[in-house]
Parts: sequence; structure tokens; C-alpha cells
Amino acid sequence: MASRLLLASRAASYLRISTFPRAFSTVVKDLKYADTHEWVKVDGDSATVGITDHAQDHLGDVVFVELPEAGVNVTQGKHFGAVESVKASSDINSPVSGKIVEVNTHLSESPGLINASPYDRGWIIKVKLSNAGELNSMMDSEKYTKFCEEEDAKH
Repeated sequence: MASRLLLASRAASYLRISTFPRAFSTVVKDLKYADTHEWVKVDGDSATVGITDHAQDHLGDVVFVELPEAGVNVTQGKHFGAVESVKASSDINSPVSGKIVEVNTHLSESPGLINASPYDRGWIIKVKLSNAGELNSMMDSEKYTKFCEEEDAKH
């Protein structure tokens, strides 16, 4: 058993993959989080929105993303699209209010970007904020991590 583990560890090291079990999904420090598992990255009066690593991990392989149109207004807490995976379909709620200024159209051809890169290439929309004060009701990375741990403990 030990030699098999050592061999797997060497192979993982060679392939540059972690041999540590993933106890918890990645949470990025400088983002804001909604209790419906969307994240927001604010840059001035613009916000990039996506779903968290925790959400994509629970969904499984994403096979389709229902995207909104640019120019449409979104409201905090209201859904604007959906993510379909091999396991389930889930609404995507906007964590902020404002006007959609850009949509990640790459997700139409490559919905798996949400799984592979939820905080980078898997972003979903960019919004021009209409009420920056809404960000105060969102969780920081520490609160979101605790929220996910408590939620997972219930299941």
C-alpha cells in the first residue's frame, strides 16, 4: 500500500498535480459572495459576476449556460440565467443591480470553463453597478468559507 501511494505521489509530482484531498473549494480573498454562491469582483463602478468554485463543485460538469443579453438590467437577488450540469439545473442570481455591459459568450461554446476556471475565464457577466451600497450586504471570503462549511455540514 505504501509503495503504491509513493508511486502515485511521484506521478502526481511529475504531472504537477496535488495529492492532497480537496477538503474545501477555493475561495478568493478580494471578492464578495452571495449566499446563492455567486461572486462579484468590483472594479470602480463595474462588477464581474460568476458562480463560485463551491457551486461548480456541487453542480458537477457544466454542459450548458443560459446567458442573458448585454444591455439588460439585473436586480440583486433576482435570477438572470441558468447553469445546467450533468447533475442538475440551477438558476444564476445577480448579486448586484445594474446594467449588463458584457456577457462571456465563450461559455456558449465552452460551458466547462465554469468548472475549470470559475474565478477567471469562467466569469458570466459584467455589470455597470447602479447601487454600490448593495455590496455591503454580501459576504467576504471568511464569512463565505464559514457559510459553505455550515451548509455542507447540514447535507
